[in-house]
Amino acid sequence: MQLVPDPAPLALPALHASHGGNWLKRGEAPCEAVSKGDAILVAADTPVLMLNAPLVANRLGYPDLSGLDLLELFAFVHPARFCVPTPRGLAQALSLEAPAEGEDVPGFLQRAAAVLVAACEDPEWFERSGAWSALHSLERLRWPWAQVLKGHIARPEKAERWLFATLHEWEEAGERAQPRQIALPESDIAQQLEELTGDKAEKRDGQRAYAMDAARIFAPREEDGAPHLALAQAGTGIGKTLGYLASASLWANASGGTVWVSTYTKNLQRQLRAESRRAWPLKRADGTPPVVVRKGRENYLCLLNLEDALQGGFTGRPAILAHLVARWAAYTRDGDMIGGDLPGWLGTLFRKRGIAALTDRRGECIYAGCPHYRKCFIERAVRDSAQADLVIANHALVMVNAARAGPASSGDGGGQNVPQYSSRPTRIVFDEGHHVFEAADSTFAASLSGQEAIELRRWIVGPERATRGRRRGLAARLADVASYDEEGGAAIEAALEQAKALPGDGWLGRLADGEPAGSLEALLAEVRTLTYARDESGQELGYGIETEASGLPGELIEAAGRASAALSAIRAPLMRLAMRLEAVLADPPDWLEGPDNRGGRARIEGARFSLAWRIELLAAWTALLERLGGPADPEFVDWLAVDRSDAREFDVAVHRRWLDPMKPFAKVVLEPAHGVMLTSATLTDRIGAGEGDPWESAIQRSGAAHVEGAPLLSDAQSPFDYAARAEVLIVTDVKKGDLPGLAGAYARLIEASDGGVLGLFTAIRRLRAVHGRIADRLARGGLPLYAQHVDPIDTGTLVDIFRDDPRASLLGTDALRDGVDVPGRSLRCVIMEAVPWPRPDILHKARRAAAKSANGDGKSTGSAYDDRLIRARLAQAFGRLIRGREDQGHFIVLSPAFPSRLLSAFPEGTSVHRVTLGEALERVRGGMIGAASPGDGAVRETQTDGTLPESSS
Repeated sequence: MQLVPDPAPLALPALHASHGGNWLKRGEAPCEAVSKGDAILVAADTPVLMLNAPLVANRLGYPDLSGLDLLELFAFVHPARFCVPTPRGLAQALSLEAPAEGEDVPGFLQRAAAVLVAACEDPEWFERSGAWSALHSLERLRWPWAQVLKGHIARPEKAERWLFATLHEWEEAGERAQPRQIALPESDIAQQLEELTGDKAEKRDGQRAYAMDAARIFAPREEDGAPHLALAQAGTGIGKTLGYLASASLWANASGGTVWVSTYTKNLQRQLRAESRRAWPLKRADGTPPVVVRKGRENYLCLLNLEDALQGGFTGRPAILAHLVARWAAYTRDGDMIGGDLPGWLGTLFRKRGIAALTDRRGECIYAGCPHYRKCFIERAVRDSAQADLVIANHALVMVNAARAGPASSGDGGGQNVPQYSSRPTRIVFDEGHHVFEAADSTFAASLSGQEAIELRRWIVGPERATRGRRRGLAARLADVASYDEEGGAAIEAALEQAKALPGDGWLGRLADGEPAGSLEALLAEVRTLTYARDESGQELGYGIETEASGLPGELIEAAGRASAALSAIRAPLMRLAMRLEAVLADPPDWLEGPDNRGGRARIEGARFSLAWRIELLAAWTALLERLGGPADPEFVDWLAVDRSDAREFDVAVHRRWLDPMKPFAKVVLEPAHGVMLTSATLTDRIGAGEGDPWESAIQRSGAAHVEGAPLLSDAQSPFDYAARAEVLIVTDVKKGDLPGLAGAYARLIEASDGGVLGLFTAIRRLRAVHGRIADRLARGGLPLYAQHVDPIDTGTLVDIFRDDPRASLLGTDALRDGVDVPGRSLRCVIMEAVPWPRPDILHKARRAAAKSANGDGKSTGSAYDDRLIRARLAQAFGRLIRGREDQGHFIVLSPAFPSRLLSAFPEGTSVHRVTLGEALERVRGGMIGAASPGDGAVRETQTDGTLPESSS
């Protein structure tokens, strides 16, 4: 809302740079087009107004560009508010008229800046609290906007409180009773569904049937280890979210239990939070939230890290970021920095991305020992979720929670000292269920890498050179324990000594020079040498390389043995230290319980929690190394890898994955649960008619094959008329490897569609090359083009920009193939640059071979395994196109060798045409959907079973 009417534009120079040109407005002078060189000279000479300085710098080719970025001003004036970081988006956020052309943007920036500055003088400015103190801190840091704002923010009558004194404390609550065992009558489910959808909503029989099937997982369980399991496919448009929330809300209210809904993407989490408002209020009568979003600890602001950053841990530009984050922290809903109400673009405005440093990514949390523990956003979310009716989480967190809630393994430290609030979910809905396999594959993996090992060394030893920050080693964190408890002190000293075997700073350089230090670096050096020696992929490509962990030379096996012994030697004193901490807490000294050390007990409790999972990690690493050189285990796939990016090495690792990760998933997640549903629009394999059971792959990739009883199989077909609203075009004359031809095809198709194109690539290099060739051309026609891995903007914000502008187009990779919800005109064409063949890495080849050998009837199913994965990817990509009944558009594949057997990936009835690029342009430009035009013999329709006639193949 514009708070002050028509403030005079700020008479400061304003600069706008785009692929279509560069424009500069010098104060009140008319706007003028300028060259990149002139724009850089002006920006380097005086602070200029701009929007998204890193993006402007990227387009001018001048990385050191800085100035008065309106996004930073917006983040200060309106923390925790949403704004698409474009002129159009900023205009919407400030209720201003959006600029029509690029030459209008500089004048708009002057007006927008004036509106934001004027907001600081408005008596109704909601975010006034803390602004004056923050501004003075930012002035000391020479934040460019500080001098502009100084005269517009009045000094408060009372001194403003320190941020950490203003945050509310969470309260402990009693343990929630076990849910009552109830059955849900169908009439109640139907009534609840009707209330959630609203009286005016269209009655959908498919949604009603789906809701009844979803209710099956809430019935009382009849046998231990045999959950009610449902695999429910719901086509786009069914309304599956409200379908399962109807029974979930009824059950939670009647039983007093908690339902967990798990997603794979943050976008769906946001959607679920919004949809849940139909079933639950924002707050209960006692002020507690009935719906809670839970994520991993690394997603939330760490208050201790923020305090350290504000008190000198950050300097220069990162320190400015810390103060802007502190502004946000005072107004945030839940402290979620990744996908929450912190603008996704804020961290990308700062070259040294400090957002990660303000979260607990290193696992250094000291839990109850933290002075901000009672106000911690993470702990608040954990406790709120224990009392919630609905917890919205992600697949990995659900699996980790289930694993940590299990019994400890005998003698290895696994599971001990886990906080009691880590309860196992018992009623779970896995939305985006087609990704459960990938999530389990990652969760139950074991990897010993140089990067992870050096992090463990730093946690034990602490900083080994002068560095800022609060990182401390064991000796510093537990100095009082060491001085009091002789055995504990000896354990700390032993751990510090043994940790020297772990990689240290500069380890990658020493490996490259053939001079490893310590047994772990020696092992990684052997891994690196062997991986390069066996590589046949072409090392000059610069991609990561790998080799199977079989037929290993004696030198590597011996190095693995020494490394395993070193890891055991580190683990032993850590286990002794954990035992001594338990003893200290059981019989505490006076100083620990004294009034001057009220946080001492809490700090030691936190150290126990941190020790527990590092002991478990060391045990996993030791077990991994002990298997090297032994007989192959048919349950696992082991390999060695050197991770590289653009020919630069950044890690060396030994990996182990389950051949079938659904085995541990079934044991850890499914069997202890009472009811589980996996749901998705692409759950089954879309094979052609008569080619087998489409549910076979869903059963295998859900874990259902590893639990007692048969799952409920439910299939609700999409109500959309795909035959009338969408068509697939396979372009036959863009040759593979012809980069100029590929770029030209993308440009012409985007022009024919007038924007609104989502371009999906299988390789980042081709994406960058195509973007570089066509972005300027499209911009000159008023068609903005954005791209992952090119524009310095996070993926979520790129999607927001794309959604907001119907003429914009977006290029991306796998992250945009699934979970992107852009209904309406903003997405009317999806273009894939190639068939998304699976990458033939070691893990894929092992699973492909296992699928082939499991067939049992002598038929080759290796290619069938690949086809299943490709069809799933095609179905997911096609699902981005039609999100509502009024949506329509084209799905285009630029691949002349598209196999006919893959066409069943598309919804039944969808027209598929093999066409030249010229014919595709004609159909896109004319909005032609469905059957071929009379007389157009070059276009052929699909048969009803999804295959092309033989003459078309």
